[in-house]
Amino acid sequence: MAKEHSTNFVLHAKSNQFHWEGTGQLSIKTFSNGKALYKTNKGFFAVEENRYLLLNEGEYTISIDQKEEVESFCIFFRDGFAGEVLRTMSSSSNALLTDPFKDSDSIGFFEKTYNATTSLSARLTAFKKNLAVLKEDPLGYEEQFHMFMQSLLYTQLDTLKEIESLNAVRSSTREELYRRISIANDYIRSFFDTAISLDDIARISCMSANHLLRTYIQLFGKTPYQHISELRLEKAKRLLKNPGLSITDITFELGFSNPVSFSKMFRQHEGLSPNQYRKKVILDKN
Repeated sequence: MAKEHSTNFVLHAKSNQFHWEGTGQLSIKTFSNGKALYKTNKGFFAVEENRYLLLNEGEYTISIDQKEEVESFCIFFRDGFAGEVLRTMSSSSNALLTDPFKDSDSIGFFEKTYNATTSLSARLTAFKKNLAVLKEDPLGYEEQFHMFMQSLLYTQLDTLKEIESLNAVRSSTREELYRRISIANDYIRSFFDTAISLDDIARISCMSANHLLRTYIQLFGKTPYQHISELRLEKAKRLLKNPGLSITDITFELGFSNPVSFSKMFRQHEGLSPNQYRKKVILDKN
């Protein structure tokens, strides 16, 4: 898409099977009732409910392969829009009145998945609900993009605070460390339900295993293994609520080699076997 022709727009769709690759604008990707997997030249990103992916302009691939329809709601921003909004947030009123249409430099965001805050989730829900009406009202429609961009810019300030917490003398080194650890984090979120190793994660993030381990703990307060276990446990609890899935089915869907390994991990964290947990959920429902 040519920069001079780019506009702010929304893509809202539903599909259980989808694949696309190409070049896209600066955008945020959100999904409900399932997940989508993105791949860029920087890494892999799994986008699920209550999280969003922030991508700069560039090439990427998206794949959806789910049993049920996944709802996507993606917001795209025209070229230069982020710089314009940032300028209105940081410049003096006098400067804005003197030259309100001054060109702004493009802004590069930290590409990764983010937790959707309560306020952002509410804004997304309202925008989605009123999308058809807002499209007939150019002023109200355009205001939404300004509000979302302001939220994204404030989130980047929080990200910069996280970067400053890393142990490195030079600012550029801290930023690069953060990018690599973010790649590791998103790789874990994308493939936690497969057989991945510390060496796999280190290789994808271009770090030594020891350096990755130390920095991951510093930034997230847990090891990659602990994070993988947490994500597997969350998914296991969801799957165990489905009586149509056997323990063996769930075992392999979570990336375990056998039911014994899965049961051991589950009991270690929950104090119950998977079958006992399933029975408890059924009893609680009744």
